[in-house]
Amino acid sequence: MLTTAYSSWFILLCLAVGAGYAALLYSKKAPWSQAVNLGLAALRFVLVSLLCWLLLGPIFRRDTTSQEAPTVVLAVDDSRSVPLYSPDSTALRNTLRGLDGLAERLRQAGYAVQLRTLDTVAPAQVARVRFQQSATNLDALLTDLQDSYQGRNLAAVVLASDGLANQGRPPVYADFSYPIYPVALGDTVPRRDLRVTDLRYNRVAFAGNRFPLEAEIGYDGFPRGGTATVLLRENGRVLERRQVALSPNQRLQRTRFLLSAAAPGKHRYEVLVEAQPGEFTQLNNTRNAYIEVVKGRLRVLLAGAAPHPDLKALRTALLGNDNFDVTLVLPGIEPLRAQQDYDVAILHQLPSRTGEGRDVLNYVRSRRLPALYILGAQSDLAAYNGLGTGLRVSGGTGAEVAPVVNGNFTRFTLDADAQARVADYPAVPVAATDAQVGGGAEVILRQQQGRTRTARPLLLVAGPAGQRQATLLTEGSWQWRLHEAATHPDDRAPAYDGLITRLLQLLTQDSRRKRLDVYPTQDAFNTPDDVTLGVETYNAVFERVYDQQISLTLTDEQNRPRTFRFTNRPNGGPLRLGPLPGGVYRYTARATVAGQAQEDRGELLVQEQQLEAGAAHADHNALYQLAQRSGGRLYYPQQLQQLEQQLLQAKFKPVIYSQEELKDLIDEPWLFLLLVLLASAEWAIRRYSGSI
Repeated sequence: MLTTAYSSWFILLCLAVGAGYAALLYSKKAPWSQAVNLGLAALRFVLVSLLCWLLLGPIFRRDTTSQEAPTVVLAVDDSRSVPLYSPDSTALRNTLRGLDGLAERLRQAGYAVQLRTLDTVAPAQVARVRFQQSATNLDALLTDLQDSYQGRNLAAVVLASDGLANQGRPPVYADFSYPIYPVALGDTVPRRDLRVTDLRYNRVAFAGNRFPLEAEIGYDGFPRGGTATVLLRENGRVLERRQVALSPNQRLQRTRFLLSAAAPGKHRYEVLVEAQPGEFTQLNNTRNAYIEVVKGRLRVLLAGAAPHPDLKALRTALLGNDNFDVTLVLPGIEPLRAQQDYDVAILHQLPSRTGEGRDVLNYVRSRRLPALYILGAQSDLAAYNGLGTGLRVSGGTGAEVAPVVNGNFTRFTLDADAQARVADYPAVPVAATDAQVGGGAEVILRQQQGRTRTARPLLLVAGPAGQRQATLLTEGSWQWRLHEAATHPDDRAPAYDGLITRLLQLLTQDSRRKRLDVYPTQDAFNTPDDVTLGVETYNAVFERVYDQQISLTLTDEQNRPRTFRFTNRPNGGPLRLGPLPGGVYRYTARATVAGQAQEDRGELLVQEQQLEAGAAHADHNALYQLAQRSGGRLYYPQQLQQLEQQLLQAKFKPVIYSQEELKDLIDEPWLFLLLVLLASAEWAIRRYSGSI
């Protein structure tokens, strides 16, 4: 169908122009016959009218229809627990081949069949699935299917799994828009097994102190009870041995070790329950505790111009970490003890408009303490601008903004869950309408106004190591912690607390001016994580420089070295080492900066997680609940034929989509050819008739 944006009288005008042009050209006496003259006039009329009409921009509308067959997705849980809890590997392989046969027969019946696994890349056939995933997140798999097939003809999902999910939310609590037909794999009968199910300990200990480590021992298949031997080891050396009674009426026992904090640094302690005859696996007999031993607590001066909810939120966040000792100072309420030493200061709305807290500011300046400045309605912005924090502010209280994590900030990182929580924080009023970031300052949080993400800073840090200053441009961060604690009552507010503690740790980093600085981007990594190191190089006046050749040697607990060579680039991101086995690693980085040899050393932790061996049997009840909640039905491997009949008898219908396509008629190649043919025909007839 053709259409234009103009009235029909414009089309009549085009015809009139074509007729007038033809009449003007061919009304005179011609050397050819009357019939030829009329034919030439008709050609010219059509050609000119068509050209005039094309100037109006006619649009060609084409309606097309397409049909999408109903799709059945075979979602296969390819985690390590599936073969672990399947007593017969041959039966498991036969089940996989049976699913391939099911897929082929569904295709023959007109269904589209797709294969999905926990891995991002699925093989072509179910029989080729290799069960190698170290964790199971069924919720992510099923939610991704719902998002991927949004608005499409997804008829059903066949989920082949043992029902054990150790990451993400339990899928039985989620709502899915498609029916799920689980195929229950594995054995639900508990087998003889001993395992370390959990370790409870403080991740930070102080040198010379004693601290507890509690181990939880789970067991199945001991109807007459017995005893288990639990060992505590470090670097292969047995520190303590315990005998734990296995009561036949229970499944869990606890035992407690008391350790002495060794030399400062990162330590790995191994808790091992000795294997007994008949255990079906020993993968879950060991767990590791990763503890950082520090020399002493960081002494924090928390001072404010007046009582404020922020002060309580900050104090609670710091007191939840054994690495901090907090002293609160409020003018007229809690005076400053000038004889006491501090490592870092948090100054809430100081300097203030009322002049309160001058003694605190003088103390911080005289001791050259690194500080976190929190700006608010009582802040003296002019006095703040004179502190040289790397930020200049002006104007009064601005609009309410929400925080957004700056992905380019690499001095420390927040994991994906923490970033999602920060993105959910409520909007708070910003203390200044205008903020100019100085050279060398790095933005940690940016401002988001409504749905618009801006480049304006909300939290930033500036200055060299040992003299760093940070600024938070809102006095409403207490709302963030309150919101997170209310939204996640089980774990309080780890994102807010982690952001504050890591920021203070960054402010109090080694005051030695290192020209080569290499540091882990996280406090600890897990074995599936991509281990990353931040790398910074500085010239003689401590300005960042790039394109430096750096050599890094990484040594594991067995003193086996690995060497990495790389070049740091502007906006090149951190150094990626890839996934590493669990343990404590030490690294040495070397580079030549401006002709001088530089070296930096450090440690990093990689925590090993045996998530897939945390149970002694499959969980078919979870699959049954998932099927009931989604409108499907649970099947077992020997019932694949009934599952096939269920899917075929459902008679899922194809979906017909109608699409309207609009395009300019002038873009059609056949139209250009028509114009050329009309002009050529007129020229050829005139030529043949003896006149041009």
